[in-house]
Amino acid sequence: MQYNGARILLECLKEQGVDTIFGYPGGTILNVYDEMYKLKDEFRHILTSHEQGACHAADGYARATGKVGVCFATSGPGATNLVTGIATAYLDSSPVVAITCNVSTSLIGKDSFQEVDITGVTMPITKCNYLVRSVEHLADTVREAFAIARSGRPGPVLIDIAKDVTAQTTEFEPLARRDHGTNGRLRSLMERYDFKPPEPDMEDIRLLADMLNHSRKPFVICGGGVVRSRAHEAFRDFVHRLDAPVAITVMGAGAISGRDPLVTGMIGMHGSQASNIAVDECDLLLAVGCRFSDRVALKPDTFAQHAKIVQIDIDRSEINKNVETDHHIIGDARRILELLMPMLQPLDHTEWKNEVFSHPTETIYDEQPDKLTPGDVLSTIARLSPDDAFVSTDVGQHQMWAIQHFHFEYPGQLLTSGGFGTMGFGLGAAIGAQTAFPHRKVVHITGDGSFRMNCNELSTESYYGLPIITVIFDNGTLGMVRQWQTLIYGGRFSQTTLDRAPDFVKLAEAYGLNGMRVSNLDEFEKAFQTALNSDRGSVIDCRIDIDEKVRPMVGGGSHITDFMLN
Repeated sequence: MQYNGARILLECLKEQGVDTIFGYPGGTILNVYDEMYKLKDEFRHILTSHEQGACHAADGYARATGKVGVCFATSGPGATNLVTGIATAYLDSSPVVAITCNVSTSLIGKDSFQEVDITGVTMPITKCNYLVRSVEHLADTVREAFAIARSGRPGPVLIDIAKDVTAQTTEFEPLARRDHGTNGRLRSLMERYDFKPPEPDMEDIRLLADMLNHSRKPFVICGGGVVRSRAHEAFRDFVHRLDAPVAITVMGAGAISGRDPLVTGMIGMHGSQASNIAVDECDLLLAVGCRFSDRVALKPDTFAQHAKIVQIDIDRSEINKNVETDHHIIGDARRILELLMPMLQPLDHTEWKNEVFSHPTETIYDEQPDKLTPGDVLSTIARLSPDDAFVSTDVGQHQMWAIQHFHFEYPGQLLTSGGFGTMGFGLGAAIGAQTAFPHRKVVHITGDGSFRMNCNELSTESYYGLPIITVIFDNGTLGMVRQWQTLIYGGRFSQTTLDRAPDFVKLAEAYGLNGMRVSNLDEFEKAFQTALNSDRGSVIDCRIDIDEKVRPMVGGGSHITDFMLN
């Protein structure tokens, strides 16, 4: 059948199971939007307030569902507005396909109106990207892009399509599915790009089993790879068989319950004393799906200095990149753990666990009835929220408090920007999760600095009737930066005080949402319960002390147990 490029694109999206698209139209992508108008019963399009919000929403959708998220943008500034969202997905290995349309092929390279080399711009922050100049190549490009985005270590892919390609016509061959297969050349294409992780080497697994069986003080780090591969069940079975304490990274939250008796809390710059001391005293460190970022291995030369270090990762490029290992296994975390389990002897590390858990796993705040503390807010949210609630965060103090105190239960429950640290990520991600799961609660935890970044997406939340609950830790400052200024820069608070508009309650009401302001625990409990019972979005402005800090804290580049704050 003869289709134009715009229709071919949409037909290929249907083949990939896409039914939800986040985007913002413009001149060069109008052919696609026009064709989508004709297929409006087959796609749900969420019009965001800004292209960055669209990309964050697609990312949040992907993290919450485990599927590929999709966003649309036009050329030039529309495309470049996606860049922060694409980089966020790239650093956190989130499968997103971003689709942009450029100027017509005859205008490319001529500094035409709203032209930008978006494939050049995004080359370092995508798994792969494409500039499609021929309608005959479009279908296979889209199919390949989805295969790359979801396979192996997931990540974002960008497809840039010249405008005239969306208007040109060609014969379209559907990806026919017979007995869950494909036909002829297309089957060959999909097999070529259905990248499967390498099968782990059994000798490597036997060596690791021997190391674990002879370790007296094993310690495990749970990284984001366990979440991405949905290896949580195998991971939980494994660590209980090993009987070893477990620390989580920011991206590993939810892979094992934060309330599990083996969990020591977060590790690294704001890791618990139990986690950081354990990694310093263990004799074997096993990192599963963890890339040893500079926020975990703050000083690589002394990190786990008394231990044999073993790394399990699907991406060979992460091995020995930041920390030198004594042994490593390349492959899918779930597959490796399942093969490893039968080789473990019955193990009992009670003495080692008692030593580790003699140190605090969580910060205790000085609770007072007339003021709010981070522990107050997070414990109340955790207690009142349904078990299947999603939590999105922005970046800063509130993010660390959430990971320290919420105790996430399942993979995908936490939606946060770990690697890129994107302020403004949280509301877009919440929109993505709420769109995917309209009957589940979504709580957006943010700070007053982060919330200002993308609060324009309250318009999207309101228009589509998304009952997202935004909780603002409002301390009147860029809290994490102020904390560094306090501890490292002699209290010189240069340009971090936020003593200015807007009034967040009035802002929420301007968008037709519930707006509430609280300053103590009783007020917060009532406000949060009101928000839970409402069928529309809510914004709760929580006034907390300007000098409340994230504790513990280890300075960047310092040995992991050199706590600046306990």
